[in-house]
Amino acid sequence: MLFTNYRLLFFVTSFLLLFTACKQDQVTADLMLTNADIYTVDPDQPTATAMAIKDGRILAIGDAADLEVYRSETTEVMDLDGKFVMPGFIEGHGHFSGLGYALMNLNFLQAKSWDEIVQMVAQKAAETPKGEWITGRGWHQEKWTTAPELAQHGYPSHHSLSVLTKDHPVVLRHASGHSLFANEAAMKLAGITAETPDPRGGHILKDSHGEPIGVFEERAMSLITEAYAAYRDGLSPQALVGEWQEGVALAQKECLAKGITSFQDAGSTFQEIEDYKKLAEEGKLDLRLWVMARLPYNELAASLDSQFPIIDAGDHFFTCRAIKSEVDGALGAFGAWLLEPYADKPDFVGQNTTLLETVDSIAGLALDKKMQLCVHAIGDRANQEVLNLFEKRFAENGEQDYRWRIEHSQHLAVADIPRFAELGVIASMQAIHCTSDAPFVEKRLGTERARTGAYPWRSLLDAGAVVTNGTDVPVEDVDPLASYYATVTRKRPDSGMAFFPEQAMTREEGIYSYTMANAYAAFEEKDKGSLSPGKLADIVVLSNNLLNCSEEEILATEVLTTIVNGKIKYQKAKE
Repeated sequence: MLFTNYRLLFFVTSFLLLFTACKQDQVTADLMLTNADIYTVDPDQPTATAMAIKDGRILAIGDAADLEVYRSETTEVMDLDGKFVMPGFIEGHGHFSGLGYALMNLNFLQAKSWDEIVQMVAQKAAETPKGEWITGRGWHQEKWTTAPELAQHGYPSHHSLSVLTKDHPVVLRHASGHSLFANEAAMKLAGITAETPDPRGGHILKDSHGEPIGVFEERAMSLITEAYAAYRDGLSPQALVGEWQEGVALAQKECLAKGITSFQDAGSTFQEIEDYKKLAEEGKLDLRLWVMARLPYNELAASLDSQFPIIDAGDHFFTCRAIKSEVDGALGAFGAWLLEPYADKPDFVGQNTTLLETVDSIAGLALDKKMQLCVHAIGDRANQEVLNLFEKRFAENGEQDYRWRIEHSQHLAVADIPRFAELGVIASMQAIHCTSDAPFVEKRLGTERARTGAYPWRSLLDAGAVVTNGTDVPVEDVDPLASYYATVTRKRPDSGMAFFPEQAMTREEGIYSYTMANAYAAFEEKDKGSLSPGKLADIVVLSNNLLNCSEEEILATEVLTTIVNGKIKYQKAKE
């Protein structure tokens, strides 16, 4: 009997020692999310109610009871009270420094008339020392509720602005970024006269007397921006660096408040790339940047050195593995390159802004450096030419996982839609452009081209293409919820106008386009895009379930918490 008791005591003691040892060896979470409505975008485990996070990555996901083993006295626990949790939004095509500058300068995205813009600029001029340039962005003549007097194709003349800004050069970029407006002072500094010819790929708008009205389209913009660049060259390096750093800080804050954890920047200079990389390595980026290098061919060829591609610098906070080029402009500024003339400008098919031979040379650089090529194309002719160029290069270089992208892919010939999937070309699209542009697309293209080929997400998806999402900020607000609403409704929130809603995505497809599709389009699907064990803990908590809330509730949805690398980077203040 005594022997039996000793044996029992031995087994109990051994078990307790083993249990204690196992518990000591058990990995414990830094952060746990509980009582949550989690949509993972992972088909192997689509939903869950709890998540454990360790060292910036997802440790486990499931039910709270299953994850209790990862909890210790040092684990931070967030009870989310049933709120909706999904992967952090990935902005699939935007301009990060452009967002920063837009937050510092005049913003006309909400302006309803030219008179309103003139008054905004005049007020800024009254507060600005004489001789300093005034800059702004966001105007769009097709979105004004009242037309300016003596307008040409909806554009006003510079005179009403120039008379109020005699002491300040003014440059105001179109919302699309593909045209600008300059006042008389700016044009004088740039040497613009009635005799100034159109540069190749650009157009200076002139009145019936041959005088410039102040509008410069596509490549003609450089005539003004070079004068502005000369002015900025006179500023101190400290002032320029301080301005850039302020812009980065503002852009990060804006993105995090809107649930964005990664940002795909559609074109940075080598200096910006170097500065972003340094910020990442110093731990000063609060969201992840994936960047396309965008420079003229000669500069790319001379400076794409052995450090490129740059992948996952600063603990996965900075990557530059793509090159950006372009072949046309924007539809709103008559710059989209079309197969047939504009319906409202029947003698014009748009602009080929970069020679196809130059784009092909840039494609060669991308292949040599094993980088992605991302080409801006909006019109159906532009998209067709880029597809042709890609197809030729793919045939020459054999089967590879290229993941080359057409940025925007907005207006397609029906016969070209299947080619995206056939070639493996990614349609890098921005849903918010569809509803933002809707009031003038039919006017530009006619009903049939608009119906069959304008923002044809459904047709592309049904053909097997990868379709991504974003905003093209600062062309549009960086808000992913507004773009998601456009994705799944194709409706304008102000008027309820629906733009060929048969091309809408489902709710699940819309979320996928903003998460896994964007991750795939950047070769980052192993680390981002879904809430799966082992992936980066980049997460957003929302006030509404985007899968089943009403359409109106999508727009009313609030970002409650944004988590990047397992750290809370934004939290909505409690009321």
